[in-house]
Amino acid sequence: MPKHRRCGQVPGKTRLFATRNYLSTEPPWRVLFFGTDDFAVESLKLLSASRDSNDRVVESLEVVTLSNDVPVKKFADQNKLPVHVWPLGDLQGRFDVGVVVSFGCLLREGLINQFPCGILNVHPSLLPRWRGPAPVFHTILHGDTITGVSIMQIRPKRFDVGPILHQEIYQVPDNFTADQLGATLAAKGAQLVSALHTVSSA
Repeated sequence: MPKHRRCGQVPGKTRLFATRNYLSTEPPWRVLFFGTDDFAVESLKLLSASRDSNDRVVESLEVVTLSNDVPVKKFADQNKLPVHVWPLGDLQGRFDVGVVVSFGCLLREGLINQFPCGILNVHPSLLPRWRGPAPVFHTILHGDTITGVSIMQIRPKRFDVGPILHQEIYQVPDNFTADQLGATLAAKGAQLVSALHTVSSA
């Protein structure tokens, strides 16, 4: 997972592709996904599948990433999802909800406020434990036997401090590596679509 860093939000000339021009207070949502690595790809896969299914949770899906050579960008290209490279320009009125998974940049308040139904974050620990970067590494390093995934709403200025919408507990098997734990928690975190059903009331 990428190291957290503060990222400037500079107005750009990125073209945005969401087609509906009005805001919604209930699904299906116009979703903007922020992510980079293999952990994030698992959640992006599920969102993409939801968009293509009949469950009517995701209406449209676009992606924000940090560079052209990360797994999220490759998945988006393969599945013909519009991609925008960070930093972004004005998004006002273009998306209903954001989803952040292993993105590594602190989103500023002005950006967060452009999503009327907020931004969800998938974090691979049982918050507040291991808030911040490298939670899977810290779980293994400190010998935790219980961990899990938290789905929360993002708040400005600090990482991983918003209201928690859902947590799933996972018992860490003996001799599990960080890579094994990361892959397992990525699959569990991908269940965030269930949280999207109720995000408007969070």
